[in-house]
Amino acid sequence: MALALALTALSTHAQLIKPDYEQIMKERDWQEIGIKLPAFPQADRLLEFYVSATTTFRFFIDPLTLAAGDDGVIRYVLVARSSSGVENVWFEGIRCKSGEFKQYATGRSDGSWVARRGAPWIAIDPKTMNRQHQALRREFFCPNNDPITSAAEGIDALRRGGHPNAKGAR
Repeated sequence: MALALALTALSTHAQLIKPDYEQIMKERDWQEIGIKLPAFPQADRLLEFYVSATTTFRFFIDPLTLAAGDDGVIRYVLVARSSSGVENVWFEGIRCKSGEFKQYATGRSDGSWVARRGAPWIAIDPKTMNRQHQALRREFFCPNNDPITSAAEGIDALRRGGHPNAKGAR
């Protein structure tokens, strides 16, 4: 009887960890859509979001650049402002399902972009000093690892301080 229980438990465990064939094929065949660089952000329209009590930077998203792509990528312009007022600006994307981000372009002080052609997708690591991507993914744009379906949904999450379906919803 113990052997029968062990075999049943093992069979159930194997079914739980068995990869979903359709999901694997979908991921393998995934292709990123073409992108166009957005207008440079304007300070008066930025939406601030909370990252961590330990960061010395304030982080903002330009809501006019937020887009939920048909390829499952959430794209946006991110602004990081230091306590002295210096700003860094990036045009980025997050793949919710794979937990990765990509920088498409870096902003220059003259209000222009420097495209990063061929930039790789980078895993979002919650242990790094750059926790803004983790916050955006988990709290705002990818609740339960599912991408938001529209810019309006993401803007609402930013204004609320978190997506209502996020695990740590506020």
